[in-house]
Amino acid sequence: MARDQVSPVPGAQSPADENSLPWVEDLTIGQVLRETARRYPEQDAYVFCQPGARRSWADFDRDIDQVARALLSLGLKPGDHFGVWATNVPEWVLLQFATARIGVVLVTINPSYRTSELSYTLKQSDVKAIALVDQHRSSDFNAMLREACPELATSQPGELASKSFPHLKWEISLRGERPSGMLSWNDLLARADSVSPDELTDVEKLLDAGQPINIQYTSGTTGHPKGATLSHRNIVLNAWYAGVCQQFTHLDRICVPVPLYHCFGCVLGSLCSVVHGAAMVFPAEHFDPAATLRAIHEERCTSIYGVPTMFIAQLEHDDYPNTDVSSLRTGIMAGSPCPVELMKRVTQTMGAREITIGYGQTEAAPLITQTRTDDPIELRVGTVGRTIPGVEAKIVDTDTGEDLADNRAGELCARGHNVMLGYYNMPDKTAEAIDDDGWLHTGDLALRMPNGYFRITGRLKDLIIRGGENIYPREVEERLYQHPAVEDVQVVGVPDRKFGEEALAWVKFRQGHAATEQELRDFCRAELAHFKTPRYWKFVEQFPTTVTGKIQKFKIREQAIEELGLQDVAGLETA
Repeated sequence: MARDQVSPVPGAQSPADENSLPWVEDLTIGQVLRETARRYPEQDAYVFCQPGARRSWADFDRDIDQVARALLSLGLKPGDHFGVWATNVPEWVLLQFATARIGVVLVTINPSYRTSELSYTLKQSDVKAIALVDQHRSSDFNAMLREACPELATSQPGELASKSFPHLKWEISLRGERPSGMLSWNDLLARADSVSPDELTDVEKLLDAGQPINIQYTSGTTGHPKGATLSHRNIVLNAWYAGVCQQFTHLDRICVPVPLYHCFGCVLGSLCSVVHGAAMVFPAEHFDPAATLRAIHEERCTSIYGVPTMFIAQLEHDDYPNTDVSSLRTGIMAGSPCPVELMKRVTQTMGAREITIGYGQTEAAPLITQTRTDDPIELRVGTVGRTIPGVEAKIVDTDTGEDLADNRAGELCARGHNVMLGYYNMPDKTAEAIDDDGWLHTGDLALRMPNGYFRITGRLKDLIIRGGENIYPREVEERLYQHPAVEDVQVVGVPDRKFGEEALAWVKFRQGHAATEQELRDFCRAELAHFKTPRYWKFVEQFPTTVTGKIQKFKIREQAIEELGLQDVAGLETA
């Protein structure tokens, strides 16, 4: 329906009170969608500006039933794993909610992954089926899947027998020509008629809100990603409170330029939309500042999501002065530290006067804290907010583990409905992240102010956050160690005005060997997502060390800031 045809629903005009019991408590994602479709059948559920797809809640709910029955026809059962390797396309959202409706665990796969990263994820997650787009930008998804799994070329759909991926049976091509061994999207939909609505209902009755429903991969300190396993309840309540903190009603329209494979997109975006009946608007397959501005203008979006770099790109785009963004009221800026001056521009110049700051991590489904729309401006630009309802947070001494008082920096720990079930098939890593009392140790350094608001002051983890993407230096280092010229390498993060941080590599060559920056850059990109490739390089003979020989990465960072002239950027005030 057109954006100006909004049917008011009696008793549903006022935003929910964050202190009241959520109506979504203990409901599965499928149950929540059914109720939202019942409440607001004719209103927009989603809008994909490219390729121009629009569906009402009633239509969306029917579409989900069709896709869910089609998935059942493949032999998928509650608890099975289904991977989606795609950009922001309509089929992504359809699969997100269709898998949830039948209790199949959605495994989100980063579209930037290269073949080795895809192979690891498919094997570690035990996926039984995967859906993928044909290509995006310079990435040929079909070619990478065939490289990872050569048996696919000679198999029939549903009959794949791979030694590397023993669980994988079905591959679904979401667009383009259907490669051998795969089903097309239309092939899949055609199978829905073989499963009755009663069979779907019977499966739905087996589900429980405490069961796992998402596996979201985060970069790992061991060089491999870890699959954070989240339940219906984890992400439904996170989506609920994300919307409550923005004062959402069913009349809101959320502009979602962030990727769906990330919690920001599929929990705070599409699921938050379903929970509150607000329309989800996707400007393009990937972030495009011009498309995002156009979507805000044409769809009259009231909420805008993004990491700081996305807001900067919109504010500085040539189209911005001629774009009507007057419909904006709120949104979420998250994913990396938010410069105070940028927040002021977004609230004052862009007009999103009630924009909120969110802080969390994938293991927390993802929000731990969020500012509120009515917070004074100094709190909304100077902190990451206070805990969302139902979540506790504390600051502990990094050496003793004892609780710290206000205004003392230590590690931030969280406990509540948002804490993941664990890392898939990694019990030791789960035990390191979640202690016996249920506290998730974030690895972030923070302090709690006397008013209950938090400021992030640093991080314990050896982690780089570039434009909202997590980069663990160990993963990049392990790739570079494979280069025949590299004897030793240390990767650190350095401040960057646009992306928040960029990766820097100090490289020591083997005696008699050498390589250029471009050779090493190409070597990284052959196996790693593009954003993990270091921007800065330095070739050295030695590294700063302690008296016991331990390399001091903080000194590498300090020296790099000086040598690269980044002192001004390092001094930017952030929340």
